[in-house]
Amino acid sequence: MPRSSAVLRRLAVFALPLGVAGSVLLAGQALTNNAMASAPPAARATQPAAPVLVELYQSEGCSSCPPAEAYLNGIAGRANVIPLAFEVTYWDYLGWKDKFASPAYTQRQRDFAARSADHEVATPQFWINGQQTVTGANPRAVEAAIASVRVTAPVPAVGANGVSIGKGAAPVRPADVWLVRYDPRTIEVPIKAGENGGRTLPHKNLVRELTRLGAWTGAAAHFAYAPATGGLRSAVFLQDGRGGAVLSAGSEGG
Repeated sequence: MPRSSAVLRRLAVFALPLGVAGSVLLAGQALTNNAMASAPPAARATQPAAPVLVELYQSEGCSSCPPAEAYLNGIAGRANVIPLAFEVTYWDYLGWKDKFASPAYTQRQRDFAARSADHEVATPQFWINGQQTVTGANPRAVEAAIASVRVTAPVPAVGANGVSIGKGAAPVRPADVWLVRYDPRTIEVPIKAGENGGRTLPHKNLVRELTRLGAWTGAAAHFAYAPATGGLRSAVFLQDGRGGAVLSAGSEGG
């Protein structure tokens, strides 16, 4: 694994099991906290007409991730934005194992890469409604992506015991219906080794469970599930297959 100077904190290339040429690219910190704060207030206050799913793929072992996570934490609670933190596993070998990481979340990121133009897998990496990606801590680009999202299916009505999806235009193929359980609390994690050793990282909206409920074909549908426990909240989104666009999303109480 090659290391670089202060310009690029780490550059890594892996072969991905995508069936296409793929790479894992982790560049140095794209923006400092001061640069993040320079995003215009109007952009930071973007309120889309329908809920937008903002997924951040990151790792506690990635020194470039904290600024991106600070941005994600900052938009938690904003109307019509569902920010979720997915912890990935591929940096665990660098000296610190991320206890919130899951191979399923790593695979989800790779599924997005398989259907994207550049097949890039990176940390930190945002995916906005599965339609646009932003690599690095770049709040301006994320806000622009949020503002341009097109929702093409009814917004799921998410309850404690199930989700209802209204009738809408039939998708090209049945859309996967996913249930996400996430922790809305701020979790302070002291990092004792690796690139972030000595820091305490504040996590928010950490994804703890990801479950496929079934498929939506355009007809009104209802999917039941057990209530969330342990302080977790529920969100549901419709997706055009693995790595495809998110057609719509909703959250409990949203």
